[in-house]
Amino acid sequence: MTPLFETERLIVRSWIPELDAEQAFEIYSDPEVTHFLGNASRVTTIESQRQRLIENIERSRRRKNGTGSWAILEKETITIVGTILLKPLPDKDGLATQDYEVGWHLRRTYWGKGYATEAGRGMLNYGFSILNLPVIYAVVKPENHASIRVTQRLSMKPMGRTKKYYGIELLLFQHDAPEKGSGE
Repeated sequence: MTPLFETERLIVRSWIPELDAEQAFEIYSDPEVTHFLGNASRVTTIESQRQRLIENIERSRRRKNGTGSWAILEKETITIVGTILLKPLPDKDGLATQDYEVGWHLRRTYWGKGYATEAGRGMLNYGFSILNLPVIYAVVKPENHASIRVTQRLSMKPMGRTKKYYGIELLLFQHDAPEKGSGE
């Protein structure tokens, strides 16, 4: 499987439902991981996790625009440490907008190691240099201080509170594409 991209410590690749469901289940069955993601993100069986991975892959294929969600693997152990995503933000009714978000979900044992920032930086680079997006957003629940810190480390500009996406109030962060030739 060809990686989408690699960083110093991470490999970002497509999910392989048959191989990855058990490790993904460890992430999405943890109530502390899904606390800020909402109840719909929690899974109760490995089989339901496998099905969700299949559905996510199919949804990405239908979009045909290079966006989706990918597995983050630690190079040293080849363990899945989380998910990185770049996808259209849904409006309050769940319909895709023209705005794209970067997001991360990490297994709790890998919190605080800088992996969300490292994968997020790689995903911003992918979105700007490969997909030619002019701007990428992040939306964060106001009480999710760890993700707010990640947006800060990614140099994302705080844009205040919004109810434009997901039908709830969120903090909005924005990163504009670097100027061509700026070397960023």
